[in-house]
Amino acid sequence: MPNYAWPEFEKRKLIGKRITRADGPAKSSGRAKYPSDLNPEGMLFATMIVCPHAHARVKSIDTSAAEKMKGFAAVRVISKPGTEIQWAGTEVALIAATSEPLARDAARAVKVEYEVLPHVVDERELSKVGSRAKPAGEQITGDPEAGFKEATETIEGMYGIPVITHCCLEPHGAVIQWQGDKVNYWPSTQGVTTVGPELGRALEVPAANVRVQMDYMGGGFGSKFPADRWHIESAHVSKAAGGKPVKFFLDRASELTIAGVRPSHFAKIKVGAKQDGTLVAWQSESWSTGGFGGGGMAPLPYVFNKIPNFRLNHTAVSLNTGPIRAWRAPNHPQASFLTCSALDDMAAKLKMDPLDFFMKNVEFTARPETYRKQLAKAAEMIEWKKYWQPRGSGSGNLRRNLGIGINSWAGAGHASKANARIHPDGSVEVELGTQDLGVGTRTILAQVAAETFGLNLSDIKVKIGDNSYPPSNPSGGSTTVGGVCSSTRKASVNALAKLFETVAPSLGAPADQLEAVDGRIRVIDNPDKGMSWKQACQKLGANPITEMGENDPRKPEGLNTAGAAGVQMADVTVDLETGRVRLNKLVAVQDCGLVVNPKLAESQVLGACIMSSCAALVEERVMDPHTGRVLNADMEFYKLAGISDIGNIEVYMDIAPEHDKRGIIGLGEPPAVGGVAAIANAASNAAGVRISNVPLTPRNVLAALSQRRNA
Repeated sequence: MPNYAWPEFEKRKLIGKRITRADGPAKSSGRAKYPSDLNPEGMLFATMIVCPHAHARVKSIDTSAAEKMKGFAAVRVISKPGTEIQWAGTEVALIAATSEPLARDAARAVKVEYEVLPHVVDERELSKVGSRAKPAGEQITGDPEAGFKEATETIEGMYGIPVITHCCLEPHGAVIQWQGDKVNYWPSTQGVTTVGPELGRALEVPAANVRVQMDYMGGGFGSKFPADRWHIESAHVSKAAGGKPVKFFLDRASELTIAGVRPSHFAKIKVGAKQDGTLVAWQSESWSTGGFGGGGMAPLPYVFNKIPNFRLNHTAVSLNTGPIRAWRAPNHPQASFLTCSALDDMAAKLKMDPLDFFMKNVEFTARPETYRKQLAKAAEMIEWKKYWQPRGSGSGNLRRNLGIGINSWAGAGHASKANARIHPDGSVEVELGTQDLGVGTRTILAQVAAETFGLNLSDIKVKIGDNSYPPSNPSGGSTTVGGVCSSTRKASVNALAKLFETVAPSLGAPADQLEAVDGRIRVIDNPDKGMSWKQACQKLGANPITEMGENDPRKPEGLNTAGAAGVQMADVTVDLETGRVRLNKLVAVQDCGLVVNPKLAESQVLGACIMSSCAALVEERVMDPHTGRVLNADMEFYKLAGISDIGNIEVYMDIAPEHDKRGIIGLGEPPAVGGVAAIANAASNAAGVRISNVPLTPRNVLAALSQRRNA
């Protein structure tokens, strides 16, 4: 039985090392080609006609004028007469022409008549949404009434975090060509292996006839799993135009309107605790929306889910707005914000240091020792003892204080298969149908393979982004690194075993007594007896070795597992006169099991912290209640944090033997969870009053200060 276990920590030469990503030069120089960069010969350009109304019924569509225009190639009606549309921006028709300006001209010539229907686009006040509110039932653990009677102190608060939208640097879209019974498909996707069969089903084309290729992509964050409607219709347009390739990518307005949102979450929360800070009861009435389908319950109380007594009620609110899509750690940032805000308020009520309060209650988490150590480390990094003050302390208009946020995630490796191929000339290839969302997948796969074969990183050629390679699941749920590294490790071990069998007779030793180290195959007990890697490979003759490895999530064999934990702390300054919040520093302490590449891992955490800073400080979708449209569907008014807004970010990867032995655990999502809570708590502690709603815009900050003065 092959030994697939990761090399011992102290013996690793490449795994665990800070190696710069292999594709950095290609990306920074512009040589890397993304799907939106592709322009195959004879390509047509497509654009969409979308509905301007939040709720309407299509009465008629007339494309005749468009079909007579210069450069027109083909048109597809998507929402036929009689179709009821549930949000503004819904796809009505797709039209293609020989250039992008001509396609837009033709789109403007399409005439659509609508019957406008009543709409609802604002969920902030639950009492005003009427029948759009759908209660999801009640959950009770323990005896909440008895718990609150036991409590020495209680707090009640109202907290809210709004809808934010996906805003991928490369919008959703694809280049697609349907010729005969073959489809060539170049999408910006998170699922190279899975998106082709989905498209094939929609087109009634065999999955084997859909070729998917994607070398690079410009971000997905959970929104680019499906073969979207615009991909399917672009394929039909290609076929109607005689098999010419068609390019379609959403414009920025559509990207911010229909390409997916992270749901809002609002909650009325009551918490009970003893005088020493021990939590005894929780009660929450929450509601959320992710569009017409409503919004699911966030996992409350978050992380501290072993509080002995709690009652949860949730309501899903259906709005005439663009639909929900997975968004980096679905529902977790919202749950962390709601929970940590309420807990921080409880600490303030008890006149207790929040750090002590969180420390006191880590026993109600699944990993108390891990969180205790992480809280202590984060406190050291942010100089908690130096800068924390009781809520509302200080003088003058500029007030500085600190706050805490916490995270958790699963992140076990997904299903994945990989081929490892050793050629007679000594070159090595690794092939798998996965994708690199920008996290450095090529680099870590090369590290795993090179470590296994005892070679240099440059000796490994990693081939991904093509569904002709062995299948791997989509990149979602922070499952990719665990899945693809495990399959690559197994494939490499299997291929190396075959090479050992080939050279064993020449070395006069059994195959299981050989090892690959520093570019040589040698006898374990007699390291001087061996041969170079190239000499060993020459003994293959004309036949390369190709072996497959598979990660089965049901049998990870110790290579990967689930369960990440992390803590973030923020240092902010609030201007009580202007309401402006300045983020001075954000620290993140994160574990994720075995860390293949600490440099890339830290980069993931840095990116997650920046996303959290956006959501905490400025980011929100703004709806017009009268027209039902998104008011800020552009990069001028859909605010994201800039370099001057995010302050100093420090990352500490919690690399410890007890974590490393658990194998790889996903990292993409957990560090995107706790930052909003940490920043919001720091701002509230500095302002001296709970700022109930994020983002922490001057409007929301000044509103909270005004309520305190008027109380």
